[in-house]
Order: sequence, then structure tokens, then C-alpha cells
Amino acid sequence: MPKPRIRVASYNMRKAIGTDRRRMPERILEVLAEVDADVVALQEADRRFGVRSAAIPPWLMEAKSDYRPVPLNIQLDSMGWHGNAILVRKDVEIDAFDVIHLPCLEPRGATMAQVRVKGVAMRAFGMHLDLSGLWRRRQAAAIVHAAAQGEAMPTVLMGDLNEWSAQRGCLADFARHYRFAACGRSFHARRPVARLDRIMHCARLTLIDSGVHESAAARRASDHLPVWADFATA
Repeated sequence: MPKPRIRVASYNMRKAIGTDRRRMPERILEVLAEVDADVVALQEADRRFGVRSAAIPPWLMEAKSDYRPVPLNIQLDSMGWHGNAILVRKDVEIDAFDVIHLPCLEPRGATMAQVRVKGVAMRAFGMHLDLSGLWRRRQAAAIVHAAAQGEAMPTVLMGDLNEWSAQRGCLADFARHYRFAACGRSFHARRPVARLDRIMHCARLTLIDSGVHESAAARRASDHLPVWADFATA
């Protein structure tokens, strides 16, 4: 029997503010529909000030998309944890979820969801790391430690690593434990010059394909482009 193909994606949605400086969450949903992933890690999924409400209103997510957020049970109006959220298709089973407290100067966190996609049990981690290289390395160590806990299973780590170097800093730290999907340059959306958004995976997953989603809608919806990767279980 052929192994199921699973697509994951990571997207810094910039609180649904596009390159035209207009807040339009409908455009984020349009881009997500184009990417067509089974599991999506979002960054900047909540508004920055006030009660930090979800940048995509729950009613809009329910009515206009095939996704639902993993319920982190942290803040009533937020979709994520320090802006990090994980979306899954509505037919994906959610077995467990958690938030990860990261060492930081400014508020940072990571999220985890243990899900069943097309009959495959797997874990997905979402993150948005610090602007400081020193703190990024400390945060990477905390995430690697968290991912090593519990039952061993296919695992992906995704997010905006804020790392401009090609293979140093936190990239080298993650590379000791995980493999990188060669997605490509995702920032800035209008003229991509940097590989800030990354997808990493363990040896239990076989990478089939990966890339950056560069549609006209994606170039307008946020200042980052989504990155995606297709996997089969190894």
C-alpha cells in the first residue's frame, strides 16, 4: 500500500496585515486554501495589543475555511500562544496539545500539537524565535528538549526562525537533531531575499517535495510567503 502524503506549512501572517498595510484576514484564508496543507503553523496569528484577539475572527475561520485551530486553552479571544498557532484540517484528529515557555527578553513561546493525519500519528511544533541570535539559540535548545520528551513519533518543527545566516546560530543547533526541508526564500513577500521561515523534520519522515508558495495573493496578504513540505512516513 502506498504511504499517505502529508503536507505541512508554516506562515508568518503578520496579524493579517498585507503589504498594502490593510488588515484583511480573508486574504490569509485564500492563501491557506491555495497552499492546501494538512497542518499549518502560524506566526503573528493574534493582534499585538489589548486582549490579543485572533487576527482571523473565529466565525470567519469556521465559515470560510477548511481549518480549525488547535485549542491551546490559554486566552479566550486568542488563537495562539504569543502569536503562535497551529491549524489542522477539520477532519484531522487532535490527540494532544501544549505550549512551550521559551527563555526570552521579549515574550516568546512555541506550540505543539499531536495529531492524526490520514491515519498517521505525528507531532508538529510551531515557533517564532527572537531577533537576538543569543536568545534564538537558547530558544532552539528549549524546543529540541521539549520535542525529545514523550513517545517517539514522526515530528516536524516549523516557524519563523529569524535567522539570516545560511547555516550558523540556531540553524546549526537544530541541524544536530533534525533535517531541513529546502523550501527557499520567503521574506520579503514582494522580493524574497531571506530564508527566515523554515521546516525541519525527524528521520521518521521522508521528504518528498518542498517550496515557497509565491502566488499573487500570497504576495499581498503578508510580508512573508508561506513555506510548505510534503512528507511520507519513513
